[in-house]
Amino acid sequence: MDVRTLMRRAAHHYSDREAIVHNNVRLTFAQAWERGVRLANGLLAMGLQPGDRVGVLEDNSVEAADLFQAAAIANLVRVPLYPRNGRPAHTHMLGHTNCRLLLVSANHAHEVEGLQDELPDLTRIFVRDEGYEDWLAAQSAKDPDVPVASTDYFIIRHTGGTTGLSKGVAYTHKAWLDAGRDWFYTFPPVEPGDKCLHLGPISHGSGYQYLPIWLAGGCNIMLDHFETTHTLDVIEQEGINFAFMVPTMVNAVVHDNGARGRDFSSLKCLLVAAAPIQDATALAAREVFGDVLYQGYGQTEVLPISMMNSAQWFAKIDGSNPLRACGLALPFSEVEIWDEDNNPVEANEVGEIVARSDGMMSQFWNNPQATAERIVNGWIKTGDLGKLDTNGYLYVVDRADDMIISGGFNIWPAEIENVLAGHPDVLEVAVFGIPHERWGETPHALCVVIEGSVITEDQLIDLVSDDLGSYKKPGSITITTEPLPKSPVGKIKRKDLREPFWAGVDRRVSGS
Repeated sequence: MDVRTLMRRAAHHYSDREAIVHNNVRLTFAQAWERGVRLANGLLAMGLQPGDRVGVLEDNSVEAADLFQAAAIANLVRVPLYPRNGRPAHTHMLGHTNCRLLLVSANHAHEVEGLQDELPDLTRIFVRDEGYEDWLAAQSAKDPDVPVASTDYFIIRHTGGTTGLSKGVAYTHKAWLDAGRDWFYTFPPVEPGDKCLHLGPISHGSGYQYLPIWLAGGCNIMLDHFETTHTLDVIEQEGINFAFMVPTMVNAVVHDNGARGRDFSSLKCLLVAAAPIQDATALAAREVFGDVLYQGYGQTEVLPISMMNSAQWFAKIDGSNPLRACGLALPFSEVEIWDEDNNPVEANEVGEIVARSDGMMSQFWNNPQATAERIVNGWIKTGDLGKLDTNGYLYVVDRADDMIISGGFNIWPAEIENVLAGHPDVLEVAVFGIPHERWGETPHALCVVIEGSVITEDQLIDLVSDDLGSYKKPGSITITTEPLPKSPVGKIKRKDLREPFWAGVDRRVSGS
């Protein structure tokens, strides 16, 4: 099976149903598919060949949907760029994937101007400006019907690049279809006409829901920015059935004064993923939206590997703490915890989470060394530390490189963040290790609090000490009302916050 063939079938079966919505534009499947065919023919007329990589820099838009369909139709490999990245990151992503063409929205054109002069394989930058609609209408509406195989590459997504340059994660058509199947395997069924809300760009995590919704005859509703009240309005007024939020979005929504008392009865599934969610945020979200919450875990390299619904998430189970878990292993994925010698450990022991599934990457693009480091005996090493309990719940303790070693004790930032986030005045929190003369490292917390809060540093430190023990309490806390910096997908940039504290220090490890 391949993406193009299945999307084309759905377009024919659901031709008169609504498929794409962005702002005031509403397209049926027939209209959206025809736009994709026209763009595919336009790209092929530029000299592109099936298998060529095509970069794209855009926000959620009808044009973004055009390319999703067009790349599948022409058997081109999408390479999404991230609008919040700088020019060097764009250059790297386009260069090492040998992209021949870059499509860019007019509002981002200045960010990549002249890049074709720096990249020998990049033959053209195509700006989709006010002339795009006329150009598109002039292209052929006849399906080019190029050959597509399940083993052909469909997309190259990039890792976050937290250590060195970001790596290109290559997915075949089959792997992308398998990943979509696994995302939705434990969800309520998607019925024709169901609506899925994309708050984040479909080039990122939200894009994993785009294809399954299309194939089932659902409608993809895209927003090009996230604002809490507008999001709540859309969920209520459009009768949204499926949605995906990262925890920072959930946190913002549940703190909106207008969140409670609305009609969210249409919601079947609100997926929370891409980062750990804190207890207080999850419980508040359940209060606002009801028992429609799902939590999933995976990575760009292997996804998804675990999932749980509200009944599993908020259950009371002997031997488990589901509120702190990130799900149960999915039926089509395998999950283990390995020690430093790549041997499985016993239940409830902390080690590195490793996984394998049908929806896993084939390779890091043009990087065999990194591929060999991450794929070991057919398993993806995630770099996340975690544990599995005897009931099969998976827990992410933290990133391996975020662990704090203070006086010989291992301290996980996420543990402390979870406690601090439970205080009603705390809106956001990030914890990271900073140098300490005696202990080598000590936890430092940065807490964003509500306007007018009188909470003190000592009170917050005592909160952690009472819950986790004195050896895990932060050595210091910064209290602020300024939002924390976030990545393009809404993850708090913990490493950026940590960096100034280590200026002039040679080693990012503890030592006493």
